[in-house]
Amino acid sequence: MQICLHGMEPWGPPRHLEVALFCLCWNLADGRSACMEWIYSSAIGQVPAQAEQGHLEVARWTPRLHSMQADLRCFLSSSQPTASRSVNGWNQDQATSRWRVPGAIAIAVVFIVKKKMDNTKLSEGSVDDKYADALVVAMQFFDVQKYIDLEVLFVVVAGKLVDDVISWRGDSGLKDGSVADLDLSKGMYDAGDNLKFGFPMAFTATVLSWAILEYGNHMEHVNHLEYAKGSLRWITDFLINAHPSENVLYIQVGDPEEDHKCWQKPENMTEKRPLKRVNKSLPGSDVAAETAAAMASASLVFKKADSTYSSTLLKHAKQLFTFANKHKGSYTESLPELAEYYNSTGYGDELIWGASWLYHATGDKSYLEYLTGEDAETYADVEGPTWFSWDNKLAGAQVLLSRLSMLGGASGISGLKDYKKGAEDLMCALLPDSPSATSSRTERGLIWISEWDSLQHPVASAFLAALYSDYMRTSNSDKLSCGDESFDHSDLRNFAKSQAKYVLGDNPMEISYLVGYGKKYPKFVHHRGASIPADAKTGCSDGFKWLASKKPNPNVAVGAMVGGPFKNESFIDSRNNSMQTEPTTYNSALLVGLLSSLVTNSDVVKSLRAK
Repeated sequence: MQICLHGMEPWGPPRHLEVALFCLCWNLADGRSACMEWIYSSAIGQVPAQAEQGHLEVARWTPRLHSMQADLRCFLSSSQPTASRSVNGWNQDQATSRWRVPGAIAIAVVFIVKKKMDNTKLSEGSVDDKYADALVVAMQFFDVQKYIDLEVLFVVVAGKLVDDVISWRGDSGLKDGSVADLDLSKGMYDAGDNLKFGFPMAFTATVLSWAILEYGNHMEHVNHLEYAKGSLRWITDFLINAHPSENVLYIQVGDPEEDHKCWQKPENMTEKRPLKRVNKSLPGSDVAAETAAAMASASLVFKKADSTYSSTLLKHAKQLFTFANKHKGSYTESLPELAEYYNSTGYGDELIWGASWLYHATGDKSYLEYLTGEDAETYADVEGPTWFSWDNKLAGAQVLLSRLSMLGGASGISGLKDYKKGAEDLMCALLPDSPSATSSRTERGLIWISEWDSLQHPVASAFLAALYSDYMRTSNSDKLSCGDESFDHSDLRNFAKSQAKYVLGDNPMEISYLVGYGKKYPKFVHHRGASIPADAKTGCSDGFKWLASKKPNPNVAVGAMVGGPFKNESFIDSRNNSMQTEPTTYNSALLVGLLSSLVTNSDVVKSLRAK
């Protein structure tokens, strides 16, 4: 502690954050100077050089502290270290009172960081630092999209420990939902605007839950498991409040038409925030069933740590699935004005997806009967593979239900074989050397389905391939037959890696499409909050000067995966080019799933419910 105090002398009166982080940096043998530069630059409001270069080493350190809050609370309740000498002219009493809490934090941080790092081990495989580092960066976009900021990292406020790592974000949307006497202040904005869309938000939660359930041990290795759970709960808290009664679900906050007339930070929003909902007379089976899937999967994530919360989620999931199945209809047919933004092409895939997660969460055979009976013939009988996305969940359901066939839990049930066959057809389409390989890919091998948001499908496909590969590996399945050719689990994993490598910079543009990762990444991300200086006072229309600005974004939207390249693999880094430079929260969830799977090799658990 004396070393920390000595090192702080030139800085003058200490701040809690500076002291805690200074001591953390001092005890890091690797990257101490970079860490110190980050703290100093942050303190004076500048972007550190390392961040501009794309290294962002601090991204690997500061979020690790999120998982240590409970330990810190315990430590702070019993520890009161003090200084014993003058600091920059302060007398002993002043120094003692000012340093007591920061000193406790600093010692606790150093002790707990070392403890966590020493004790975090994986049973199989070596860690690939490339994917571990990228995972840490990718997860931070969830904090960007929360738009809630209470200083930076750890701050003691009236005894309450609060956390956040995005210093340029501030409170916004705190009254969301108030027009219906609901608290919808949580949740996440979907992309670069200031809107909350329930359909893609629920998908974000489902995918993030899936990633945690399958690869939580990989996340824990980089001390981000609790961080991921916290991001998930931020969404599920919103979803719970958005479902005030069995047959009512609020699915949108904000008016897209009015929002898109403005270019402003969400912190400065003054326009009204109207709500949209589905109910018995305006059904939305797609959004209701997706929300059921989100809550069912999340109930598994929180089952051991918070059984009461888990039970609440499961109750809502069951009610929503019943609502979706009993009152059928697409939400964009009920509310056609919403079709311009997240148009649903059907609800059958969401019903299959929701029932799949509910069976995993409950073991209730009625959901299995739903998946293998007449409803499956109606909704799951499609020709050829489909592409997994926020709109179409069938491919995800096929892989998820293959888990039952391959790892137990419902093996031998004939109706599940069709889902496994569908998953195999997709895997064969993804493998570049398969006789049935899709031709929908770029010259360098990136799966390419859509010009708009082009990275969604390759990342989603790679995540499913990684999952299926691990199911094969864990179940000792020898081969995947694709026509006259056969492949093993490593072929699928190599495909998944190829897509991840492309995203992270192994592409003709030699650019990382993950903001904050690598030496070169997009600097003109189509994102209101990132494009406007944190101290700028802008209204609705005068903020458009920041959209048109030729300067790079003043704030780094760390963890954002932008839309991606065109079919010819070109990319135009322009803020006005929203087709290629706008990030989305649901794509971040898919990328987190993919990167988590690649951190190392390890068998997945046999049963998600048992976990």
